[in-house]
Amino acid sequence: MGRLSEKEFQEAKKIPVRVFLDDVRSLLNVGSIFRTCDAFLIDRLYLSGITAAPPNREMEKTALGATRTVQWEVVQDPMEKILELKREGWVICAIEQAHESVDLNEFRIESGKGYLIILGNEAHGVNEAIMALADVILEIPQAGTKHSLNVSVSAGMVLWEFFKRLK
Repeated sequence: MGRLSEKEFQEAKKIPVRVFLDDVRSLLNVGSIFRTCDAFLIDRLYLSGITAAPPNREMEKTALGATRTVQWEVVQDPMEKILELKREGWVICAIEQAHESVDLNEFRIESGKGYLIILGNEAHGVNEAIMALADVILEIPQAGTKHSLNVSVSAGMVLWEFFKRLK
């Protein structure tokens, strides 16, 4: 099936996208996002707040070993880390529904730039203070009766969009 070995994956060129999970409570969601980061060659995954870190047996049910391939880091101070990445030139993108949000389909993803994708808590979304640091708030267009998506589903949709435009 042409899959990379763990060693080949670690040496493979990643797309200039990093993911930041802040207060994601479900171990299954975190594991799914690890696996999605592996699938789309994401550069790094940051885990902050109550977001659990590997090793974790429950997380592995959905990560399926991606905790060994995706580079990850536990972040003690999310504001400080996001500001550091912003100073380094990363475009800070919060995934959230807000008045000033931009439709994901309309957002211009430019090659040569690095993007930090921030996903928040399943019930409360991205922390307001963190949203204030964002360069852009991206929203996934929806047409049904529900007004939200599962955080791991949102991650998959957003990361696929970035992957197909940057790869």
